[in-house]
Amino acid sequence: MPKLEDVNALKSMASIIRQDIIRMLVESKSGHPAGSLGLADIFTALYFNVMRHDPKKPHWEDRDRLVLSNGHVCPVLYASLANAGYFPKEQLMTLRKLGSPLQGHPHRGALPGIENSSGPLGQGISMAVGMALVGKREGKTWRVYTITGDGEHNEGQVWEALLLASKYKLHNLVVVVDRNSIQIDGTTEDVLPLEPFSDKYRAFGWNVIEVDGNDMNAILGAFRSLDSVTDMPTVIIADTVPGKGVSFMEGKYGWHGKAPNKEDGEKAIKELEAES
Repeated sequence: MPKLEDVNALKSMASIIRQDIIRMLVESKSGHPAGSLGLADIFTALYFNVMRHDPKKPHWEDRDRLVLSNGHVCPVLYASLANAGYFPKEQLMTLRKLGSPLQGHPHRGALPGIENSSGPLGQGISMAVGMALVGKREGKTWRVYTITGDGEHNEGQVWEALLLASKYKLHNLVVVVDRNSIQIDGTTEDVLPLEPFSDKYRAFGWNVIEVDGNDMNAILGAFRSLDSVTDMPTVIIADTVPGKGVSFMEGKYGWHGKAPNKEDGEKAIKELEAES
């Protein structure tokens, strides 16, 4: 797929994706805005600059794979896929509708470009490790990118998967942690503290990159550094602002799983349009 090389073009696409997220959630009257908005820059970088993929051939064998572990932020995945050309954007407005392929958690096979079904938290990295093991064993050049939440690291299965990835030195595996420091019950450090977070990954044998997850230049730099890593898996701990781009949502865990109403949506779109 042709890449967007200009950073301003990528920022404009991220704004479009955020606006699509708001419209989807207003229409569906349910869903998760905070994490979806916060991850828009990461998804834009991946789908429009970093990953090798082809919307016209979603099952292309040499494509990079994206595994979404924290499936509740699927609005940002759906909006990214639609803007990349995997399916018509009009379908976005069917989010969470009965019979729609755009359910509240992604389902493999329901839409082109969906690599895994997700819902139960903590399973995505395990799935990605399996894919990366196959890729390494067969000498493939594609990568597996996994998006996971920081609160999701409360699940023990995550840490088991990290150990296995380190054992097999899966340099073709990249985990992106949405370090927005919130989860449904409050802040991560109040619910179950994660710090020192990066040190824990290092102790498990991972290459650790810490980055501002809403700075497009920094994000691209982090992904471009991956070619020099040949003997271990990489985690990119992306410090993001939940609800990024919408002033009354930013940093507030109450918007983790609360959809905006029509009035909220109109305010949000105006803010996002003004910044784009």
